Amino acid sequence: MRCLATLALGLAALCAGPASAQVLAFDAVALSGPAATQLVTVTETTEEVIEEDDDVAAAGSGRFVAALPGYAAPVTRGAAYGPFRVLDDGRAALVGATDERSPGAFLAMLAAHPGIATLELVECPGTEDDRANLRLGRLIRARGLATHVPDGGSVRSGAVELFLAGVHHSAEADAEFAVHAWADEDGREATDYPASAPENRAYLAYYREMGMSAGEAAAFYAMTNSVPNASARWLTAAEMGRWVRYD
Repeated sequence: MRCLATLALGLAALCAGPASAQVLAFDAVALSGPAATQLVTVTETTEEVIEEDDDVAAAGSGRFVAALPGYAAPVTRGAAYGPFRVLDDGRAALVGATDERSPGAFLAMLAAHPGIATLELVECPGTEDDRANLRLGRLIRARGLATHVPDGGSVRSGAVELFLAGVHHSAEADAEFAVHAWADEDGREATDYPASAPENRAYLAYYREMGMSAGEAAAFYAMTNSVPNASARWLTAAEMGRWVRYD
């Protein structure tokens, strides 16, 4: 199963003044721009959006995607801080699922190794706590780390949000990514909720914070949710590059 736990998003809003932005709606029209090569179809409407507080954007449930049969993760060694491993003075690796302790482990690692500037996502199946995972993504961005997927790296489910968090992104040609829809405790997925529901707005807000325009955030979110939670859409590094700028 792609999701071993369920996702139930709750949202408390901090009003920083209304802003005009495009919000996802799930009607079938053709995409334009960078997403034109994708098969996902969305329509975008304009309405006021309230910025969300990072601590209440998502409930602490989990999202995972199992590795493909025969996959062998690269061997990674180094001082351990939760799912992180220190590779050298400038690099750390993520080698497991994140959980509620991961933001603290990340900060402890940076306190002990302040020169780390790149996070390599090696074997990343997802997260056990979506709220903490988004908080971790915001910390990665705030601390100015780049994200990189090395040879043989696999970034799946909730870990894709962490890849997006880098101030710079790169991936080797044989890196792989996997996305899918989240599901709540009742088995409902994103498209079962109104586009303006907090459950959907939480992710759109995060993608905007990671540098996507309103239209890009809506299209990317629709693409991930076009695949049922029980399945997976696998993307090559080149395909992921249609959504994320490599530099």
